[in-house]
Amino acid sequence: MAVKRLTKRWLYNSFSVILIIILALVALFAFGIKSYYYNNVRQAILSQANYVDGLLVRYSEDSSTDFSTQMRKLVENFSEKQRIELMAIDADGGILLTSSGFEPDQRIQMPDYEDALQSSDRHGYFVGRLEDENIMAITLMSQVVDENLSGMRYVVSLTLVDRQVFILIMVISLTGVAILFFVIVSSSYFINSIINPVGKIGDTARRIAQGDLHARLTKANDDEIGELCDTINYMAEELAATEQLKNDFISSVSHELRTPLTAIKGWGETLQSNDDIAPETMNKGMHVILSETERLSTMVEELLDFSRMQSGRLSMSTQKLDILAELSDAVLMFTQRARQDNITLNYDEPEDFAVVEGDRNRLRQVFINIIDNALKYSDSGGSITITAGRRGQWFVVSVADTGIGIGPEDLPKVKTKFYKANSTRRGSGIGLAVADEIIRLHGGNLEIASTVGQGTVVTISLPLAEEG
Repeated sequence: MAVKRLTKRWLYNSFSVILIIILALVALFAFGIKSYYYNNVRQAILSQANYVDGLLVRYSEDSSTDFSTQMRKLVENFSEKQRIELMAIDADGGILLTSSGFEPDQRIQMPDYEDALQSSDRHGYFVGRLEDENIMAITLMSQVVDENLSGMRYVVSLTLVDRQVFILIMVISLTGVAILFFVIVSSSYFINSIINPVGKIGDTARRIAQGDLHARLTKANDDEIGELCDTINYMAEELAATEQLKNDFISSVSHELRTPLTAIKGWGETLQSNDDIAPETMNKGMHVILSETERLSTMVEELLDFSRMQSGRLSMSTQKLDILAELSDAVLMFTQRARQDNITLNYDEPEDFAVVEGDRNRLRQVFINIIDNALKYSDSGGSITITAGRRGQWFVVSVADTGIGIGPEDLPKVKTKFYKANSTRRGSGIGLAVADEIIRLHGGNLEIASTVGQGTVVTISLPLAEEG
């Protein structure tokens, strides 16, 4: 269908315009050639007519000669009689003499003679068919006052001229046909060079749409079609990468959900099956159940936030707040966990306060997520350093760890949804994407710098609220 539409569009637009232009050029050329040849014939006749008219005037003024005799000799011995037939016409419109030597026919039509009788310049002109022959006839009324002579008529057959004009018109017509043929061949090649790749692109796009994310196009030329092939291939690669990230995300989330559920189920069955359980065991079991339930709740809330972010429904309840208080609360939440994991958590809370306009819970969620990531990707014996303070009109928080770090190939993607740089550590892969979106909605920036084996630094910048 696409091939037919493109071909029809070309036929209706480009080819029809080219055809009209060529037909117009052929018509103009034919008219010009015919006018050129006919004008040359007319000028030749007029030249002879003026010459003969001058001779007749001389004969009439020469008293030593007989005018009628000289006129007869002039007609009978006319030098151009092989090309032009000369006729002497009497005062009644009849033919006196002809240069061909045949008996004059008094019944022939002479439109040019009638035209000359009405003309102010003594000339009459006719081009057309008379007696099944295309002719050009010119009549020049004589200046000589003679009762036997009215004018001289010159007749030329246009058969040879028309044949020459026809040959030239055929030549230009064949040239036009050759041009059209060349246009058709070259355009067909050009259209096929577009249609065939477009058809392949369409087939490949349909395969990709149907789930074949390994389908790729071969780039034949470095042009717009080639760029489109590169774009389709890039799209397929991105879709494949996204599909892989989605599958990894589902696998990771499934694992993350299974782990706390297994712990909750195991301790629930243990507590349920044993009526005489020690208080220490009871407390330990309830602590595990509550902590894992909190972990599940956090994961579910993170997934809900991600869903809201994707649909553009991530809401904010903004107010002016002391951002240092929220940061300190988040650090306090992880103090005990850092001690248990043998990780040093360094944080010197500034004595000053910093006011930003934002959502208290969302900003605390960002701080919790960043510190949690720092703990997850740090090994025992490592350290995490948190600094905060004003920098001009910005409040800047820096969380630096001495963990495993992020590779340069993964660093640009860590804020992408579903992406996890290290699948051996727990996490869903959407926490940083949600945190980055929350900071962006607050008008700030979240930047990540990292070196493999040395650690990662996450820097959060938020605009300070106007004082007062």
